[in-house]
Amino acid sequence: MVMRVDLDSIDMKILRELQGNGRMTNVELAERVGISAPPCLRRVRKLEESGVIRGYRALLNASALGYDLVAFCMIGLKHQSDANLKAFAARTASWPLVREAWMVSGESDFLLQCVAENLATFQDFVIEELTATDNVDTVRTMLTIRQVKDACQVEI
Repeated sequence: MVMRVDLDSIDMKILRELQGNGRMTNVELAERVGISAPPCLRRVRKLEESGVIRGYRALLNASALGYDLVAFCMIGLKHQSDANLKAFAARTASWPLVREAWMVSGESDFLLQCVAENLATFQDFVIEELTATDNVDTVRTMLTIRQVKDACQVEI
């Protein structure tokens, strides 16, 4: 479990700015939040060390790279013991098509976001991997039509 971190208004400004552009220099960030560069860098490092900032990455356009299909899979397991849930969660790490995996409550046990080059690749994954996995009882898939919102930022 992650401990909640106390943040002041400067920390919040830093987080807002970095969410918008994680590649800006420390000097530019300091100017934008209204403090000098050395304390700004110390604050950013503290936010990183505390786990508030988990990392930095480039956001890629999947379609431009030939990955045109996005689908969601709702997975129901036959048995939901702690060991079975952990085993399935660990298994998702080995599937390149699975971009996000969530353990959920309700009708399903897991929700997977999958990205594939095409429908045939996705179908092969569902049939040969998902349904063939030990302890998987049900697999329900939903193909997406288009993305209408992409807000990967946390509202702060």
